[in-house]
Amino acid sequence: MHARITADPIDPAAVLGRVGSERDGAALLFVGVVRNHDEGRAVAGMRYDTYEEMAADVLEAIAREAAERGTGADVAVVHRYGELSVGDVSVAIAVASPHRAESFDASRYVIEEIKKRLPVWKKERYVGGEAQWKDGVVPARPVEAEGS
Repeated sequence: MHARITADPIDPAAVLGRVGSERDGAALLFVGVVRNHDEGRAVAGMRYDTYEEMAADVLEAIAREAAERGTGADVAVVHRYGELSVGDVSVAIAVASPHRAESFDASRYVIEEIKKRLPVWKKERYVGGEAQWKDGVVPARPVEAEGS
C-alpha cells in the first residue's frame, strides 16, 4: 500500500509500478486529469489547495481501507496539489489483485472516498480570467479533551 500527496507532477507508470506481484491476475491504473471544460465553461487550469498533513493521513486511510476490502488488493494512490494546467494528472490510482473485479472495486472505492473525504479544495481558472472555488470537503473538527 502506498499513498502520497505531492506538489510534483505525477508519473502514472511509476504509480502502477508500485503494485502487483506474481499472485495478481489483474492490475489497473486510473488517471484523473484536468479537463478543458466544466459545466459548459472553458477551463484554462486549476489550483488544488490542501491541508497536507491531514490529507496524507486521510489518503493513507482510504488506501488501507481499499486494500483490506475483499481479497486485499495492492493499492497505490498519489494526489497532486498546486497549480495544474489542462491535461495535467491530478490523481493516479493503481490497484493489483488476483481477479479483475477486486481491482475495479478497490479503484472505484479510492476515487469515491477521495471525493467525499480528502481535504483538498480546487479552484478552477476559466478562459477569460475568471476563477471559482468548487465544492470541497470540510475537515471534521477535532474532538477537544474534556476540561479544555
